[in-house]
Amino acid sequence: METVTSRLNDLRKLIPSGVELVAVSKFHPAGALREAYEAGQRIFGESRAPELVAKAGELPGDISWHFIGHLQTNKVRAIMPHVSLIHSVDSLKLLTLIDAEAARIGRTVDVLMQLHVAREETKFGLTPDEMLGLLTPPLVESLTNTRITGVMGMASNTDDEDRIRRDFHEIRSTFAHLASTVFAGRPEFKVVSMGMSHDWPIAVDEGANMIRVGTTIFGDREY
Repeated sequence: METVTSRLNDLRKLIPSGVELVAVSKFHPAGALREAYEAGQRIFGESRAPELVAKAGELPGDISWHFIGHLQTNKVRAIMPHVSLIHSVDSLKLLTLIDAEAARIGRTVDVLMQLHVAREETKFGLTPDEMLGLLTPPLVESLTNTRITGVMGMASNTDDEDRIRRDFHEIRSTFAHLASTVFAGRPEFKVVSMGMSHDWPIAVDEGANMIRVGTTIFGDREY
């Protein structure tokens, strides 16, 4: 019988060096996370603020909690003491609120800007043009307690591998453009978070250095 440990170890053998694994633990019980933790996993991704806060209080303090879902402004304050990376910043309003809340509690928080390139209208994020228009040197310099460390995006929900590859390529290309312009000389801008259980190998081929994998590790979600 497969266990969380065995699935995690099998996955690690496939992931190239230099690619960081976020174990997407949303909807899974703390016991499953603890098993992954005991197998050496330290980065976990949650998409609901109350669930992240509860698990952070129950599990070891050296876990790096990533918030990977759509973040409502009224949930920012709750997660700020616990989260080390927010993957899903999709507006100026959210970015400035995160910066203000981080300053209020006296810490610095890393964030990724979320790109929307998929065909589905339901996905959140900024289009590449919107992101390039929003992220200016004065804006980046105005952030006192927030570091923009890269971008996150998802490919279209399709079996068309060419479409998935094009989506990931567009995310990586937008990152590269930002890295060479607005974020030139800022070594912290280095993360390309893309790829999940079903498409991470394509994402890595297209330049991902952080992947978000849940089902492959934990099995089907427990809603």
